[in-house]
Amino acid sequence: DGTVGANKNSIKIIGDHTDMYAQGYFAYDSKKSGGLTISHLRFGKKPIKSTYYITKANFVACHKPSYVNVYDMVEDLKPGGSFLLNCEWNEKELDEHLPAKMKRYIARNNINFYTINGVKLGKEIGLGGRINTILQSAFFTITGIIPKEKAIQYMKDAATKSYSRKGEKIVKMNHEAIDRGANEFVKVHVPEAWKDAVDNTTVKKVNCGDPALTEYVNNVLIPANRHQGDKLPVSAVLKMANGTVPSGSAAYEKRGIAIDVPEWNPANCIQCNTCSYVCPHAVIRPAVLNAEEVAKAPKSMKMKDMTLMPGLKFAITISTLDCTGCGSCATVCPGMRGNKALTMKPMETQLASQEGFDYGQKLSPKPEVAKKFRPTSVKGSQFHKPLLEFSGACAGCGETPYAKLATQLFGDRMYIANATGCSSIWGGSAPATPYTRNEKGYGPAWNNSLFEDNAEFGYGMALANDAIRGRLADYVKEIQAADDASDTLKTASKEYLDTAESSVANREPTDRLIAELQKAAKGSGKTAELAKKTLADKDYLAKKSIWIFGGDGWSYDIGFGGLDHVLASGENVNVLIFDTEVYSNTGGQASKATPMGSVAQFAATGKSTKKKDMPGMFMTYGYIYVAHVAMGADYNQTVKALTEAESYNGPSIIIAYAPCINQGIKGGMGISQLEEKKAVAAGYWKNFRYDPRLAAQGKNPLQLDSREPKASYRDFIMGEVRYNSLTRSFPQRAEELFSKAEKDAKQDYEHLAVLAGKKD
Repeated sequence: DGTVGANKNSIKIIGDHTDMYAQGYFAYDSKKSGGLTISHLRFGKKPIKSTYYITKANFVACHKPSYVNVYDMVEDLKPGGSFLLNCEWNEKELDEHLPAKMKRYIARNNINFYTINGVKLGKEIGLGGRINTILQSAFFTITGIIPKEKAIQYMKDAATKSYSRKGEKIVKMNHEAIDRGANEFVKVHVPEAWKDAVDNTTVKKVNCGDPALTEYVNNVLIPANRHQGDKLPVSAVLKMANGTVPSGSAAYEKRGIAIDVPEWNPANCIQCNTCSYVCPHAVIRPAVLNAEEVAKAPKSMKMKDMTLMPGLKFAITISTLDCTGCGSCATVCPGMRGNKALTMKPMETQLASQEGFDYGQKLSPKPEVAKKFRPTSVKGSQFHKPLLEFSGACAGCGETPYAKLATQLFGDRMYIANATGCSSIWGGSAPATPYTRNEKGYGPAWNNSLFEDNAEFGYGMALANDAIRGRLADYVKEIQAADDASDTLKTASKEYLDTAESSVANREPTDRLIAELQKAAKGSGKTAELAKKTLADKDYLAKKSIWIFGGDGWSYDIGFGGLDHVLASGENVNVLIFDTEVYSNTGGQASKATPMGSVAQFAATGKSTKKKDMPGMFMTYGYIYVAHVAMGADYNQTVKALTEAESYNGPSIIIAYAPCINQGIKGGMGISQLEEKKAVAAGYWKNFRYDPRLAAQGKNPLQLDSREPKASYRDFIMGEVRYNSLTRSFPQRAEELFSKAEKDAKQDYEHLAVLAGKKD
């Protein structure tokens, strides 16, 4: 919400405009959206030499109301200090929502308690969830460090400096936020009864079903998320000494960070599943219920008759407590005759929908639905559980929808080597793991590599897997030829070997083979011994889908040499690149994927060279599957590219356009899917697929999926701060670079059209 940036400005204001010394320490967690940040600000007449966090504070502010029930917000506040809470609660509601321990401390220590409805003010001003300057202004007024009028002017000067590159409108909104924040906080009358407030809740242990996951969630995840990780004993993490942690723990965080969440109106729903398809955090999903399940469903759960499936009910379920409130689902919802089935509503009005979501996750599998709607279609894919859920990615993230879809298609047999960067942070930062398992216990095996070595790391995983499977296949062949093997074991062995090279077809034969091997292992003789040796490595029997994930900083720049080597090797690996056109995780530095004219760190005057044509480079090999996709522009093309790449018995690379907060999209990240559509319509991004199998059939291997651009290239780039800011700082250079970039974009499309045989 911008709190850290505002607090850095506060320290500068105090240091520059008073005779006091100032110091700021800032602590962050790794969440990209709704993460915990703690700002420790010190100021005083004497030099500050403290090298530790504050434990005795005069002023504490809590910017998210949900934190009062997660962290001990006032334990470090001195008696007589001031506490500012951003919330929507009146005094009666405060009594209901605040934990008894907090109420006792406030009342017994004469804490000056203030509230401000920053969320309401942010919406009215147009800043949405960016409440930083509102709370900053309240801080200066309450503490009186600087006279109010002077403080307001200093804050406005700082806001102008911080936000001028985002345009005059943003600057004016922040000025209004400062004015209102200084005047619209309320001092709370603390009831005498709070001194003896009684706790009425008990801490419940979470039961995850799996003992290892249950132990991890209760003993590591929950304490760490309460900011008590430094109090964990070594014994709590000893079982993870080899570097592995249980998957699926992110489902037990339930952070409740969204301001607004979607509400589903069944009457307007056409059951397209697009909302689920684009959701960056897998919080909105379709559910299919039979008559028995309908009868047992929560009363609050909405549903309607399922199209083309008589006797079944359809529901869109929403995990309110995991939602980040981006609004992507509502943006893409086509609705019925223009009336959307999803609208964003205040979170507190939608808490009942969590019950329906939780129920939906327990429903029985419906094979008839999978048979009716292809699992490799946009709609059909969403009836499969996402095996990437509730990550810490930014609200509206452009990367996670691609990764999530890949797990719905191949997740039960997936190995992932992940380059360090945004995708490794939302993919596996301690203590939570968003990659999870299906009802059979299968899910992605995820690993994180060094930044520069990720392709080689994934290549090594593939080679190791090939070696182990090769040895196991030899055992199975021996079993098939053994005289003492049962007929059912021989049949299972043959089915396994016949499908050994197809990750799609090999799953069920592998399960049947394991079941027969377990029977055989109970006996004696040659077959029993072979069965035991095979079962020792049974997790490697099924054909795996090897994936290498990373961003453009890794793939276009630092790791390109390794990427080129691995793809050129011919090994059957799949590479998925999340192309944000900038080093996203480290704050927006230019990469070779950064287009001409774009402003980024190390390219403050706009990048002077065009984007590296990496897909073109790899197409020249002739035996590498290459796809260039933008989900929001063509949902079908994205799922088709992923499916084709995985089925190709050779190397593949998919470069996926991923809008990012560093791009400064006008309208916010809630329209990231729409931004992808605009990018393709304007010719800024091209969707295409290069499939070597078509060449073997005598066909053109390049399929250009984008239509000829009709929308304005210039209008598109002017909708993003990374481009429009250059027109204010260097207008003449902006014109020169934008004109050349537009010309290059047209030429690139013409070139692809010729290669695809669409033009001479």
